[in-house]
Amino acid sequence: MIRALLIGREPDRELGYAYVEEKPYEAVVIGSLSLSQLLRFREERVLEALAEGKSVYLYTPGLPEAPKNRSLAGSLTAAQRELKNWGVLFTDGGRKKLVTAEEARFLRSTGRSVSPGAVLTPLAKEIMEGTK
Repeated sequence: MIRALLIGREPDRELGYAYVEEKPYEAVVIGSLSLSQLLRFREERVLEALAEGKSVYLYTPGLPEAPKNRSLAGSLTAAQRELKNWGVLFTDGGRKKLVTAEEARFLRSTGRSVSPGAVLTPLAKEIMEGTK
């Protein structure tokens, strides 16, 4: 089994890794993040893994609930986008697809809807509802 450094809580779904707390490891799994951790994400071990070209996965069910405050929701969406830009791969363990604002704009422009069970970022939800 592949060894992965676990950041946060262990995912409630089996992702196929043996979790470790120190090197050596082949990947990193971020099992959970709080609101403040997501907004100010600078976990040194994750950044080192990305710099070394290791796979880093963020377990999306471990993300905080979408806040009702639109400004905060936008900041969280931007923080998630930054993680994606760094190369962090978002996963839910294979069950659900995470729909970003960019994907929501494309779906809406082509008249398509989100697949059943998909998880939408707060901004993507607003876009699909037509409020953005």
